[in-house]
Amino acid sequence: MSTNVIIFLILAYFGVLILISYFTGKSSGNTAFFKADKQSPWYIVAFGMIGASLSGVTFISVPGWIEASQFSYMQVVLGYILGYLVIGTILLPLYYKLNLTSIYTYLETRFGNYAYKTGASFFLISRIVGASFRLFLVANVLQIILFDELGVSFWQTVTITVLLIWLYTFKSGIKTIVWTDTLQTLFMLIAVGVAIYFVSDSLAIQDGNILSYVLDSDLSQVFFFDDYKSANYFWKQFISGAFIAIVMTGLDQDMMQKNLTCRSLKDAQKNMFWFTIVLTVVNFIFLSLGLLLTVYAQQNGIDAHKDDLFPILAKNHLGTTVFVFFLLGLIAAAYSSADSALTSLTTSFSIDILDIEKKYSEAKQVTIRKQIHVAISVILILVIVAFKYIIQDESVIKKLFVFAGYTYGPLLGLYAFGLFTKWNVKDKIVPIIAILSPILSYIISVNSLKWFGFEFGFFILILNGFLTFLGLILIRRQ
Repeated sequence: MSTNVIIFLILAYFGVLILISYFTGKSSGNTAFFKADKQSPWYIVAFGMIGASLSGVTFISVPGWIEASQFSYMQVVLGYILGYLVIGTILLPLYYKLNLTSIYTYLETRFGNYAYKTGASFFLISRIVGASFRLFLVANVLQIILFDELGVSFWQTVTITVLLIWLYTFKSGIKTIVWTDTLQTLFMLIAVGVAIYFVSDSLAIQDGNILSYVLDSDLSQVFFFDDYKSANYFWKQFISGAFIAIVMTGLDQDMMQKNLTCRSLKDAQKNMFWFTIVLTVVNFIFLSLGLLLTVYAQQNGIDAHKDDLFPILAKNHLGTTVFVFFLLGLIAAAYSSADSALTSLTTSFSIDILDIEKKYSEAKQVTIRKQIHVAISVILILVIVAFKYIIQDESVIKKLFVFAGYTYGPLLGLYAFGLFTKWNVKDKIVPIIAILSPILSYIISVNSLKWFGFEFGFFILILNGFLTFLGLILIRRQ
């Protein structure tokens, strides 16, 4: 594919996003930026959240897991269903009852200012590292397939990328993102559908038999009950999936901010219900694509595995059409996550750290929020560039991304303690507990196989939350 065609596709894609921003950005006030004026249709929110949940990491990685793990990831997805039920029946009613803009305001009401700032800070750290890592992956792909050839350096690629996100989010924030995420989810699903069509055609699978082909394959095993020590053991993954959904959706400002834009609690709950169904189906489709790609690579003697599987086959073996949609799908998956991350980071820092709603007039709040939006954009650029030029070692970057996930453990412990006990705590000591818990969890995790003959896998989140909960018991007020 020619460079000019790739440039045209990228510019056309962002042109559409900026056009959506123009039509949705009539209001630049904080109510629109933070809450979309509480006028978002629930079905639009539900569909758009699919793209935000399935980032560029998922788009590349999930299809590559099949060779080593079969369909075991579906055990985690089934756990999500339980987690989303908890969100819809416990957390959403709480957030709507308190009329929250930032969900971490609950921690101030329940425990005090130190707990509140701690929860918000852990979210900010996790989201900055997580969003940077996702954008780093996509920027690398764009660099390899396009910008190296044009003589554009990596830092310029990253700057252009983040600037484009800033352009369509700076005015109305979440109000725009609710709609752009819908478009990006559509692009991502079309990309997967096109890839499945062409791969199944290459494997000589008739249209009506794709599902049967997938289900009959040895690679489509879903349930693993044999070895409780294994990371793939059903109950370990199922329970972990439930807690992952609770913390990475229900306790995440990024994801919950979209839910809080719905007109009412009832609409938000309908959104969560349908989102759960669609996300479950979409994950199965991603895994099915991974199975087809794995079989295709094996039959044709192609050396492509894990994260390289989908990109290599799309670029070099499946034709121009698949590559075009792969590129669009990858960009859509990455940016649907990154744009909402930028907005939620701006929201959390404005409200949770600077307390702008308590300290400033509406006009001053808008000015400060715009300054923070620019500052967060610059921080994302600096972190991504640091990944490339300072850290460089890809395994270290991945470890940073994984460790960022540990920051959700303290949030899990804080909210569980707040919801299921009536105890108060010594608020000033909460930050110490929240810092020690993920450190202890990491030490236990890396030594668990040697010490206990047991792999924690996704289960580490529960250990992290439990240690936080235990620490809060130790510092409760008598």
